[in-house]
Amino acid sequence: MAGNTFGQLFRVTTWGESHGPALGAVIDGCPPRLPLHEEVIQKALDLRRPGKGAAAESPRREPDRVEILSGVFEGRTTGTPISLLIRNRDVNSSAYDSLRQVFRPGHGDYTYWKKFGIRDHRGGGRSSGRETAARVAAGAVAQILLDTVGIRVTAFTLCLGGICAERFDPEAIPRNRLFCPDPDAARRMEERVAEVRTRGDSVGGVVEIRCSGVPPGLGEPVFDKLDAEFAGALMSVGAVKGVEIGAGFQAASILGSENNDPIAPGGFLSNNAGGILAGISNGDEIVCRAAVKPIPSIAKEQQTLNTAGEPTVVRVGGRHDAAAIPRIVPVCQAMVRLVLADHLLRARAIGP
Repeated sequence: MAGNTFGQLFRVTTWGESHGPALGAVIDGCPPRLPLHEEVIQKALDLRRPGKGAAAESPRREPDRVEILSGVFEGRTTGTPISLLIRNRDVNSSAYDSLRQVFRPGHGDYTYWKKFGIRDHRGGGRSSGRETAARVAAGAVAQILLDTVGIRVTAFTLCLGGICAERFDPEAIPRNRLFCPDPDAARRMEERVAEVRTRGDSVGGVVEIRCSGVPPGLGEPVFDKLDAEFAGALMSVGAVKGVEIGAGFQAASILGSENNDPIAPGGFLSNNAGGILAGISNGDEIVCRAAVKPIPSIAKEQQTLNTAGEPTVVRVGGRHDAAAIPRIVPVCQAMVRLVLADHLLRARAIGP
């Protein structure tokens, strides 16, 4: 199946299925002599690991222990492909037996069937959100490269279930299970998700990603614009249905005099551009937002078709989140890290 590799110079290929024996990633193009230990990758994986107990999260308990199979010697990268393995330990496919011949609304069941003529009905296979564990592992490796030039990527929950953070306290992000910078909003978000879960439904939200320390000059001027690459990377995450940079859609309703960022000797006086002009980083903070749809696996009865084209109804069982947030937050962070790592290498390749 094509379309499993991301990046040009810092290239990541993910593999594996939700209910298969394992999943993982192969990273090609990572420079040599970078310090890399499993503990660094594990710390990132633990942030998206299911079963931490937040109201939004799945009861599936996966340890998500990463194993480095190649590309590292005596704690440093060798410049050869890095292979990462994450074994599936808590697999229970029995809940999906009734879905063998049924398309779940909102999932990739129907489109995978139409494209390939076959689909893995065990939790979605490749289209499952479980695939993102490999992305997070690769993103942790990308961050080690970004550390060499002082680039930091912070992701957090901006909105969930119609409730949005009203203040930004970066120290609060790791202190609550929703990665929200507003503790009061985080509490109300948890209550909202718990209430929706009792009704057999799910909610969506918005993830914001901020990048500091990005030097000016990253990105290509036409088809590989940095903002276009961020949009493509974030939209490749299954639950993401929209991306905006800087002022985003708000820019469509304000004047040019309001949207332009004045430039002074000390830098830009505002950041409606989100740190990117003409597809190239301008040295300001990069700001991206990803709109995340509600989880499609819900207990409510839904109208659908079976593989014979006959109308039927379905209630999706199994162990599912009530929201992709918060587990999608480190996934979005990882994808932005991968874009920046790739473009950092591309910039080095052409100078100055």
